[in-house]
Formats: sequence, C-alpha cells, structure tokens
Amino acid sequence: MSGAEQSGHLPLAEGAEFDLVRVLLFEWGTRARGIGDDAAVLDVPAGERLVASTDASVEGVHFRRDWLSPEEIGGRAAAAALSDLAAMAATPLGMLLALGLPGAWREDVREIARGVGAMAERCGCPIVGGNLSRATELSLTVTVLGGTRRPLRRSGARPGDTLYVTGRLGGPGAALRALQSGSAPSRADMLRFAAPVPRLREARWLAERGAHAAVDISDGLLADAAHVARASAVTLEIDLAGVPRVDQVSPQQAATSGEEYELLVAMPAAVDVPAFVSRFGCDLTAIGRVKPFDGESVRVDGRPAPRQGHDHFG
Repeated sequence: MSGAEQSGHLPLAEGAEFDLVRVLLFEWGTRARGIGDDAAVLDVPAGERLVASTDASVEGVHFRRDWLSPEEIGGRAAAAALSDLAAMAATPLGMLLALGLPGAWREDVREIARGVGAMAERCGCPIVGGNLSRATELSLTVTVLGGTRRPLRRSGARPGDTLYVTGRLGGPGAALRALQSGSAPSRADMLRFAAPVPRLREARWLAERGAHAAVDISDGLLADAAHVARASAVTLEIDLAGVPRVDQVSPQQAATSGEEYELLVAMPAAVDVPAFVSRFGCDLTAIGRVKPFDGESVRVDGRPAPRQGHDHFG
C-alpha cells in the first residue's frame, strides 16, 4: 500500500500543479490526512465546539527571504495560526494551507512544507487540505480548526481578575531591530523570532483552572491587552516593571514587542505558578489586574498606555 493510501489521500491527477502537491505530501507523510477531495471532513468530539482561525504570512510583510530559511518561514506561518487556537484553549483538529508560490520559490517548496509539517507534528495537528496557486510573492495562509468545551474569549475578563503572561517578552522585537539595522541578533532572540511556540497545552491547563479570558500576543502586549479590555468593557492595569523580559531588553520594549505568540490571560484566582513552570518549562508571571472601566482601556503604572502595536493599515 502506498504512503498516500495509508494516509487516506485520493489519487491525484497529472500535471505540474499536482506534482507539487505530491512533493508536499511526500514531505508530510502521515502528518497529512485525507488530501484530494473538495473539502476536509473532520469529527468534533462530543460536547465540544468548533474553533476556527486563519492567519496569513506574506513575503515582504511578515518575513524577508534574507532573514529566514524556507523551513523557518513554513514553521512560523503554521505557529502563528495555531497560536490563535491556544488563545481560545482549543485542541487542534486540522490545518489547511493555501500556498501562493512564485517561480523563484518553486525549488524551496519541500523545505517550506518541512517547516509546516514539523509544527503540525509538534502541536498534534494533522494537515487536512488547502490550495496551491501561482503568485508574485510567497504567501502562506494557514487555517486551523480546533475543539474545546469552553472557549476562552477576549470578552471574559472581569474586575478583580489577575493578569498573567506566559514566557518572557521582547525577543522577537530585539531580533527584528537587529535584522533591520544589518547586525546579527543573539541566538536566543533569533530563535524566538524564527521559531515561536504556540502555548496550546499551557492554555488548556489555565482554562481548566478557571481562566476567564485570553489573547495571544501577536501585536504586542499593550496592543493585545487593549483588545481584551475593549471586548470585556474593563480597564487592564499593568505593572511595567513586572513584565517578564529577555536579557538586554527594556520593560517598554518587552511591552511593545510583537509576534511573541505568548499568552495574556485573566484569571479569577492565584495560580500555582511553580506547578505550571514545572510542567511546561515556561515562565508564568502576574503582571497586573483587571479593574472596572475608568475611561482608559489599558493603564501602565497608573497612566494611560501609549497607543502602540502593529497595524497593517496604520
């Protein structure tokens, strides 16, 4: 039996496009399932709700070829989408990849697929479909589907909640500043920029302990905190000095660094931080609290937070 048949793929037609699809499937192996139909068919566990998200990664906007390898580009695109499932405390069910492929990138398609496949395997998310198109710039649009009994929403934060953040912030921003200046980022900062880790298991652990709301930090801590505050009609008070950060990064840089893919979570009670760190090998830090809305969405050390964060059309 062929590898395609073992994974439930349908026989593919002839032609250059389908030859490229075969390259993808060969690289993914059993990490891809049921490819070849018009749409994927997935089972959602009884009692759970379907969670869906789409994230695009476009050459010249989200990455540059001279900064990242094709494998890193693929893995990073998949991680960004899966991080949205983490923010909702969802368990991955399937991933779809829409790949816009210029001729200049055609020889790199297997390396791109390797990065996507490695992240899919790491997160337990089978690749179940997608689309392949010729394009003028490389683009990867990743759609992820997940299931959860109680999705965490941005609108769930309540006055009295404590704000926690996973990991340490500032690495991706530091790497980006170095790359833009033509210098070499530190290895640790570059790893955070090129290979982010979706906090899927961490989010479910926090949800099981009563988390009220969460957001993944893709636009920067202060910007994403504002999303939670506005959705929940509350004010988030953040202690800037308490924001966990990587070496050689200021608190302000840590609070505005984007593409972190860590989580900001509102919890109704104190969390067993040592248990969290022991289980996941990841920091968990209390950085503030949720208060009744006072006219400002986010306050930093008692003052209105600056309007900072990534805006594609700003």
